[in-house]
Amino acid sequence: MPLQNRVTPFGELVAVPARGTLTGNRGIIHDDSRRIVRQWANPHWIACLLEFRGRRREVMSPGRWTELFFLDEATAFAAGHRPCFFCRRADATRFAGAWAAGQGVGVPPRVDEMDHVLHAERIARPGRGKRLHPLPPEPLPAGAMVTDGKGTAWVACEGSLWRWSFDGYRAEPPTPGTPLLLVTPPSVVAALAAGYAAGIHASARG
Repeated sequence: MPLQNRVTPFGELVAVPARGTLTGNRGIIHDDSRRIVRQWANPHWIACLLEFRGRRREVMSPGRWTELFFLDEATAFAAGHRPCFFCRRADATRFAGAWAAGQGVGVPPRVDEMDHVLHAERIARPGRGKRLHPLPPEPLPAGAMVTDGKGTAWVACEGSLWRWSFDGYRAEPPTPGTPLLLVTPPSVVAALAAGYAAGIHASARG
């Protein structure tokens, strides 16, 4: 049986057999029976490489951080994760620089500063579900995700909106005139607009 560790753009954890292209974590959020018992354990939500220096882990080992899996970086961003500074240092450094540019500041932020902003932007209060945001006035940068508020998400890529699924994207844009909300945290959207190139699954290019 698949484990409940596949992440949707809304940050939900679902048990499906499909694999992802990135892993990541939110701390230890499973019990000794490999069941999810909380949605996060700390505000440091990261997205990591599937393979790093030949290291191997048993998924959801007792007392170890919970391995989560994402279709792509755009999905991880939508859920509220950021690049890991350990296994993805080059990406994380570029992201911090783009974050600073998107916020109009000259110095890249510390990790704690980014995570504080991200946690406020991804979690709705008091229900603690996914927080959605109004669309920005500017065109969406590639890698940003939107929703119709009914559980469907689309990623912006090459001037089009592609419908998300666990297995990839489909060329099924929303019906014209459908009201949309931003799924990806606004600070991440600003970093994408400032030049950070999010990894997007190849299915979004046909």
